[in-house]
Amino acid sequence: MPTTKKESFYFGMMMCFFMVTMMTIYNLLLNGLIGRIGWSTITVEFLIGFMIALALDLFIVGPAAKKVAFKLPINKSKKLHVILAISTCMVLVMAFFMSFYGLATSILGHGHLEDPIIKSYILIFLKNFAVAYPLQVLLAGPVVRSLFTTWQNKQANSY
Repeated sequence: MPTTKKESFYFGMMMCFFMVTMMTIYNLLLNGLIGRIGWSTITVEFLIGFMIALALDLFIVGPAAKKVAFKLPINKSKKLHVILAISTCMVLVMAFFMSFYGLATSILGHGHLEDPIIKSYILIFLKNFAVAYPLQVLLAGPVVRSLFTTWQNKQANSY
């Protein structure tokens, strides 16, 4: 796993790219927007979401999630326990913040909400968390860690 700030940046970029890509596709499908909005709109919203997610991951959520995770009563000698603790903290807080972005794009894209704003936010958060958590734990985490470890090994062997 990352051992330097540079590696942490690359790992964060890889994880955010994977998660934002998958969550963008999920939300487009969930809201029936495939074919209803153009690729330029999708690309712009993806890039904005990616930049927000990366900034949150690198500067706010990532550091805070790690601090909280290491304070939890887990067996820190077991890598899986540490990974699950960090992933759980990360997904909870990222879903919390990124759901505000989802709410904003809903309001800007549709001009109105079907439900009151608080209810809309809670529904968006719950739907996002319900997909983001298993996506992170079962797919994104293992895939990105594997790709990152492969990249790290190639970097180490090139010196």
